[in-house]
Amino acid sequence: MGDLEIRAAVAEDIPAIVGMLADDPLGAQRESLDDLGPYLTALERLTADPNQRLVVAVREGRVVGTLQLTIVPGLSRRGSTRSIIEGVRVHADERGSGLGTRFIEWAIDESRRENCQLVQLTSDSTRIDAHRFYERLGFVASHVGFKLQL
Repeated sequence: MGDLEIRAAVAEDIPAIVGMLADDPLGAQRESLDDLGPYLTALERLTADPNQRLVVAVREGRVVGTLQLTIVPGLSRRGSTRSIIEGVRVHADERGSGLGTRFIEWAIDESRRENCQLVQLTSDSTRIDAHRFYERLGFVASHVGFKLQL
């Protein structure tokens, strides 16, 4: 994997992150590089919350991936802590390089360091390739997810 660094995202990374979020049919409908203000505000909120990790993968000084890991203390499952992986994106010219696997492994390792007993994620029902990817990494499609747009 060469000189890959996984580090906390900073404001200068936002254009690259938003570009990756918008680089597919679903993201293109909901993300925009025209106004980065909301993203910078969100980064401030995420950075201030100790249970949030917005990270980027950087190779040769270039942001090539991003994901958000949220640590959620809970009461269910005998007071278990879980983590949620969200917003996983790999730059188009890095897909197939093993970066996605390394990224998810990083998130799982970070979850273990936080004493999580469960790692969960959701994936849009149309992302069939992503579903196969997560299943290869040991995730099981065990639940049905629901969302309510507000």
